[in-house]
Amino acid sequence: MAGLWDRYVVPRLIGFCCTQPPIMKRRARVVPRAHGRVLELGAGGGANFALYDPAKVTKVEGVDPSPGLLDRARDAAKAEGIDFDIKEGVAENLPFADDGFDTVLATFTLCSVQDHAQSLAEARRVLKPGGTMLYCEHGAAPDTNVAKWQRRIEPVWKRIAGGCHLTRPVGSAVAQAGFSIVEQDRGYMEKTPRWAGWVEWGEARI
Repeated sequence: MAGLWDRYVVPRLIGFCCTQPPIMKRRARVVPRAHGRVLELGAGGGANFALYDPAKVTKVEGVDPSPGLLDRARDAAKAEGIDFDIKEGVAENLPFADDGFDTVLATFTLCSVQDHAQSLAEARRVLKPGGTMLYCEHGAAPDTNVAKWQRRIEPVWKRIAGGCHLTRPVGSAVAQAGFSIVEQDRGYMEKTPRWAGWVEWGEARI
């Protein structure tokens, strides 16, 4: 039953939840900053594709482990005037050589990878020297009462939402992975439960 849920329900659930107006508003602050050859982690669904600046990117490559979301991404890619190449893969083991990308983008993705630290290490590996890491992720809230509810809800939430974590750090994890954060912002999304609404976005470099 869990396998059927993950294969058929989770892609629809993620596709719906991750394209709500408060989330798309945050995506729109980050995605247009991408430049050159871009790698998008968790590209399934294609929610970011219309937000890229065609004048700044040469190609967008992406990985996602979900066949259902990959189908959505490929359909979305056809509607945009950018060279997209989306393939099945996981952020913890990227099928790319070292130092190959100008930008790595992660939006509402690092919450659900199996190994948070390894995924960020892989992002750093495939970036060119001086490359840019762009991120926009929900995660651990700084308020004690909200964080308490995140810890309570997370075990159930992970089961129904494709392994999505509520308590992972965002900006601090990027910094611990060896990136230098050059710009960042954070806060609660409007019209969103606070336990799911703490978001941090930023731009980091190596």
